[in-house]
Amino acid sequence: MNSRAAGFYASILALIRESLGVYLGLLKIMVPVIIAVKIITELDLLPYLASLLEPVMQIMGLPGSMGLVWAAAILNNIYSAMIVFVSLPESFELSVAQVTVLSTAVLMAHALPIELRIVQKCGTRLIFQALFRVICAVALGIFLSWFYEWGGWLQGQNTIVWRPDPQPDGLGGWILSQIRNLAIIYLIILSLISLLKFLDYIQFTRLLIWILNPLFRILGIGKKASSITIVGLTMGLAFGGALIIREVRTGRIPPKDVFFSLTLMGIAHSLIEDTLLMLLLGAHLSGILWARLIFALIVVFLLYKLLAYLPSRYVDRYLYSTDSREVKT
Repeated sequence: MNSRAAGFYASILALIRESLGVYLGLLKIMVPVIIAVKIITELDLLPYLASLLEPVMQIMGLPGSMGLVWAAAILNNIYSAMIVFVSLPESFELSVAQVTVLSTAVLMAHALPIELRIVQKCGTRLIFQALFRVICAVALGIFLSWFYEWGGWLQGQNTIVWRPDPQPDGLGGWILSQIRNLAIIYLIILSLISLLKFLDYIQFTRLLIWILNPLFRILGIGKKASSITIVGLTMGLAFGGALIIREVRTGRIPPKDVFFSLTLMGIAHSLIEDTLLMLLLGAHLSGILWARLIFALIVVFLLYKLLAYLPSRYVDRYLYSTDSREVKT
């Protein structure tokens, strides 16, 4: 074997080892949460959360039954919410505007048990991130509902173009389904790390950071946090979470930059995949992409300005740890 081939195989093995290390770190977060969510589902506690959300749904101009859809998203993931959505007869009577409002709320606050655990591992405070995402989802939902009704836009009946595959029966089927999902996540992580290394090699990452750095800077996100922000915005917190934790734990990124990066990602992540999923339910891009992204940028900018007036003791207690060593525990 010549030196070039040996170097290639060494690079492949190093890539596999790195991706496995990242993946195992993510499994430590995901597996316990997945099991806990399954127990909550089996105990039939989801309807209780849905009943709490019914008044909120009505404020956003939606039937109270849509609370079950958002509850499924909050506790589990977007796919679960989609399955619940198409199973409810009321879903087929909604307007495009109503589906857009619901979908926007789902995109801004979903999979909270897993995603909040990820951001907590990075040193940000869990309670603030949870409240921030839910409140932002409700606020934007209320605004979009009013805006569409005021302008008479998207008031036609919605058309759903997606139907779910049959779900596995029994505990054994659920376990096999989760194993398959976790295997897919590893392949995504492997592909993502490979892509990032390739983009670094051709200097594309540096170019993208240079382009976006002025925007990130006014949001309180420094250059060292730009790459993890790009990962979160494109891939999402669940898939990119392990990569984000790894980068944060290097200690090269200031805690303040991590906080604003993760806060932005919390309400505007996975802008490609998740947006496409909501389009399958009939939602409109004006809400699920453009309004969500613009709203996220404005809110994080205002939060950045507000933070300058808060004493450091409140920041450390309620928003994020000012000690970068905390995220290494």
